[in-house]
Amino acid sequence: MSTSNSLPENLSGLRIHLVGAKGTGMAALAEILAARGAILTGSDVADVFYTDSILSAIGVGMSVGFEASHVPAGADFVVHSAAYSRDSNPELLEAARRGTPMLNYPEALGALSRHRDSSGICGVHGKTTTTAFAGSVAAALGLPATTLAGSAVASFGGRSTRIAGDRYFIAETCEYRRHFLNFRPRRIVLTSIESDHQDFYPTFGDIYAAFLDYLRLLPAGGELIYCADDPGAARAAKEISLERRDLALTPYGETAAGAYRVAGYRAGSGEARFSLQGFPGDFALKVPGRHLALDATAALALAFSIARDADGAGGRDWAPSAAQLEASRGALAAFAGSKRRSEILGEAGGILFMDDYGHHPTAVRDTILGIKEFWPGRRVVVDFMSHTYSRTKALFEDFAACLDGADALVMHGIYASAREKPDPEVTGRGLFEAVKRRDSAAGRSRPLFYSESVLGGIDEVSAALRPGDLFLTMGAGDNWKLGAALKERLETSDAGKGKPQW
Repeated sequence: MSTSNSLPENLSGLRIHLVGAKGTGMAALAEILAARGAILTGSDVADVFYTDSILSAIGVGMSVGFEASHVPAGADFVVHSAAYSRDSNPELLEAARRGTPMLNYPEALGALSRHRDSSGICGVHGKTTTTAFAGSVAAALGLPATTLAGSAVASFGGRSTRIAGDRYFIAETCEYRRHFLNFRPRRIVLTSIESDHQDFYPTFGDIYAAFLDYLRLLPAGGELIYCADDPGAARAAKEISLERRDLALTPYGETAAGAYRVAGYRAGSGEARFSLQGFPGDFALKVPGRHLALDATAALALAFSIARDADGAGGRDWAPSAAQLEASRGALAAFAGSKRRSEILGEAGGILFMDDYGHHPTAVRDTILGIKEFWPGRRVVVDFMSHTYSRTKALFEDFAACLDGADALVMHGIYASAREKPDPEVTGRGLFEAVKRRDSAAGRSRPLFYSESVLGGIDEVSAALRPGDLFLTMGAGDNWKLGAALKERLETSDAGKGKPQW
């Protein structure tokens, strides 16, 4: 039995038990561990997730529920989802009783990063999509890299990982509870810093300090790729540059100086195009929003940095070859998104259904505006559910304002988090009333509808939709169920084809 609480570089034959194995991150981690020769078992709830098929395909022996007996005799390590406590989960209590080394997901991710040339992608917004873009471009360039994203990615075969060698490791790293401080990056992509996760970071200063501590983990000669358009990211880059003269800084964005300055963004008819100062020609995207052009640019900057290293070119004057540049263009043009990130679910009754995980005011605003620009001929009907009482309360007016771009709006009660208690001072109905007050003050007239439960108003919403609409569910809650139910109803009946109420 191992006595170390850090995974060794050689995982071949190592017996690892995964507690909470069905989570997106845990299943992705399982793929990497299995690819490196570990023997895996796992446990989780009985509910079926898309990750069940992934775990089955890589040979993880799964147990249903959490029981002490599920921890195999002779397990070398237990790795668990950060959602489960070592003070209460029966399997983690059993591992502690046996003296089996344990790591949570962020710790295990950090352990893997120590043994590779690792790049961490972070930010309050955009880290999943940027990671997905980066893995897609890395594949097009033929880089020997493993990529781990926080959601299933179409170009990864519907999985959250792309494994094509292990010289380089590209991973999404999360700021919540300072989890990313477990990671050991040679490069960091920083998309944004804003106030968020108010249950752990009450003020902007708190979350900003965590990101700055993460940047400090870069080694001498490490690289920070940051969004010059984001005030928080730009501030952190300036501060770390004064503190650490040994780092290379690469800005990107519409206000950036240098090769990754974004210009000429335009969208319409389901395509967006933009150019970069340092490269000839346009880049095309089939996913909506200026913010996604920024994510794609960050991914290019990271992939080209890794390619420069792989080519053995240490100087900053390296440039991709014509073939590498065209391969990268092709990867961006073919990018079809990731699960719950401007995900197109399909069309029914002439209505396009989409789902997006955006749950911070900035992400919500930018996604709505990007979609309207991308499909200018469609009425955008947004179904929004706010996530966590603490976030809603701290950013209340921002949430009311970020929904201004919707042509019609459906809202629900707040989706509570298991990590906090309800706050009677803030409700979904209260947020809905604030939206109505904004509309009245602005002289704006648009359809607004409230249903406390997700499916409570399905009949009214179904009757109000009309051909040509784009119905977008947004949030980190379960309101995606309304979009799925409406789509299914339209596929099987004439619902929604009568006289619209809106």
